[in-house]
Amino acid sequence: MKGDFHIHTYYSDGVFAPEKIVDLVLEAGLQAISLTDHDNVLSHKVAQKYIQENSIDLKLIQGIEVNTLYKEYEVHILGYFPNVEKSDFKNLLKVQQQARIKQTKEILGLLSKKEGIKIKFEDVKGMVAEGGSIGRPHIAKAITNAGGTSNIMEAYKKYIHRNSPVYVERKTVSPFDAVEVIYDSGGIPVIAHPYDIDIAESLIKELMTYGLLGIEAYHRKHSPAIVEYFSSMAENLGLIVTGGSDFHVPNIMNGQIILGKNFIPEWIYDKLINEKKRIDMAI
Repeated sequence: MKGDFHIHTYYSDGVFAPEKIVDLVLEAGLQAISLTDHDNVLSHKVAQKYIQENSIDLKLIQGIEVNTLYKEYEVHILGYFPNVEKSDFKNLLKVQQQARIKQTKEILGLLSKKEGIKIKFEDVKGMVAEGGSIGRPHIAKAITNAGGTSNIMEAYKKYIHRNSPVYVERKTVSPFDAVEVIYDSGGIPVIAHPYDIDIAESLIKELMTYGLLGIEAYHRKHSPAIVEYFSSMAENLGLIVTGGSDFHVPNIMNGQIILGKNFIPEWIYDKLINEKKRIDMAI
């Protein structure tokens, strides 16, 4: 079944509403997707309602991408099929949202004090759907809108990095916490785009002791050699392989909207379904 299991909406740092994403994936010929917004699961119900009301034939997997920090590394943990009503899962999202708000307000305060760039928190919050996850892309856009930089990339280069005098690190959960909470909620924890982490192999082995069940080997940034490397690692460690485009915005350069149709094997959906069945049988 053709699918894409790493997609963002405007409930985090994507640009499209869940309904628009559904329309786009249908145009792309996909049959199964997961909306994996950062640190919230609000887009799933919106998309599910749209699918049901319009009798759309599309499989929708509950998903999330949790942003975590480990030492100096930013580690993203994908979660599939979590029970979002579990108290620990709800608390995880609450902690993550509070951390995002605190970071944003502190950065805006430093921008005003040290750079004279005045931005209201409400202006940043207004860039995401109600209840969605604000983050660095929104701060960068707000800086540009306020005339602090000429474009968003310049905002990142000047202000959105650890060495900037106005940047504040987000006090997020650890990848071990994220994996454990997703696993305990009956979900499938998967490490996202591991090529970004140069300690990936040792970290993956450690995360397995907390319940890690998969590796996102297929990703738009992963070359065929990288895909093979992490697919082999997954096989050797007894983990499943997943994949997704990590879609945020249309790729104007090559005209593609959803990249998943080009490189994500059709068997990944079956792997996710079978793993969920295995988990449920073990409970």
